[in-house]
Amino acid sequence: MENQDVYDYLKNMQSEMAQMTNKFADLQDKVTATLEQNAELKIENQHLRDLIKSTHDAETLSDNGKEPQLSKSRKNLEKLYEEGFHVCNYEYGKRRENNEPCAFCVEVIYGER
Repeated sequence: MENQDVYDYLKNMQSEMAQMTNKFADLQDKVTATLEQNAELKIENQHLRDLIKSTHDAETLSDNGKEPQLSKSRKNLEKLYEEGFHVCNYEYGKRRENNEPCAFCVEVIYGER
């Protein structure tokens, strides 16, 4: 290679490196913006979940304002349970011998609302 060819080759590599550096900086800015947006959306999502939960809790309060009401489906499960049947997914539909309590059934009926 002649000196001019080597010089042109180095200039070309320098130009390519500058372009790659600019592309990398642009990509880094886009990733940073995406991460910031993701964090904002997570916070907004949590606020919306809290709002939905508080709205749902307010709707399910009974007349006395202290005890949340069961939904219609949970009331049906409670009725079946009180009649002596399992409502949990482990023993569903089987009769409870001697009306023994079942923690799984109670969790299904009165668990997370």
